[in-house]
Amino acid sequence: MPRIQYFVAASLDGFIATTTDDLGWLLQFDGFEGGAESYNDFMSGVGCIVMGGETFAWLMEHEPRKWPYTGTPSYVFTHHEYRAPDGADITFVRGDVQEFMADFRRDAGDRNIWVVGGGSLAAQFADAGLLDEIILSVIPVVLGAGKRLLPMKGPTPALELAACRTLGRGIVELRYLLPAASAPQA
Repeated sequence: MPRIQYFVAASLDGFIATTTDDLGWLLQFDGFEGGAESYNDFMSGVGCIVMGGETFAWLMEHEPRKWPYTGTPSYVFTHHEYRAPDGADITFVRGDVQEFMADFRRDAGDRNIWVVGGGSLAAQFADAGLLDEIILSVIPVVLGAGKRLLPMKGPTPALELAACRTLGRGIVELRYLLPAASAPQA
């Protein structure tokens, strides 16, 4: 069964962006050894993308008119009116993530669903028991404050470490299964 995955990078102290959505701290690590291979391997299994409106707005501001996920059905959760870039297969939605699970699964087919971000959207999936896996690249930078990795309503049971590897420039990639995901699925 396809998995719902949160593939994300965070600072050592657990933030995915500064309070002003600055990613300069992360972008300074572009091209690190093993990064492209990790991303390409991950993307080869992705059949559908889900992201929050702030993530979409950041992409459009920093990559105007260029959609990085051409050919992959994408959903953007937002309360704002946006226009999709040319050639992008984007559906703009609002509401509870559970309302759209059938659409995500249909579009993903036998491939995985990537919750791109942000942390609040990923937390909605996790709080609903829908998030199967967190693939976290820990970046060796301390931000002190910012947008949290996964601002859930409460603590989770212990996650299961499925894999761990060191990448270039001191980056560590961790793969965690959430408790519902670690149980055998029928």
